[in-house]
Amino acid sequence: MSSERGKMISELKKIVVPELRNRGFKGSFPHFRRMSVDKIDLMTFQYDRYGGGFVVEVGVCPPDGVTHSWGEKVPPNKVTVHDLNNRLRLKENDGQWFRYDAEVESENIYKEIAKEVLNHLYEAEEYWKNNG
Repeated sequence: MSSERGKMISELKKIVVPELRNRGFKGSFPHFRRMSVDKIDLMTFQYDRYGGGFVVEVGVCPPDGVTHSWGEKVPPNKVTVHDLNNRLRLKENDGQWFRYDAEVESENIYKEIAKEVLNHLYEAEEYWKNNG
């Protein structure tokens, strides 16, 4: 893992993950889930394989998990956004990627990007509310 990616993950864990916990999410970076009686809200951070950015994907599944078309059952405590066909990327109307490799003069680009993720959590909450 690059040092830049490590710095970005560190800021996300300091700034975003506590807010996810406050909203009832469990799990460990990069996969989080919030279970309720009628559904499971999911969030995953997925990094650019070439470095410098990531997307945040959210989805909803039934409370008993997911069964793939080939028959594999993914239980509620293991299901992630990657197990779903329908999902939303935060910032969908704005390029989707959170980039920390941008050529911008910034004292702490990692902290700024983590705060930007917080500013887009409303998109996730709307998705979970409307797709549950």
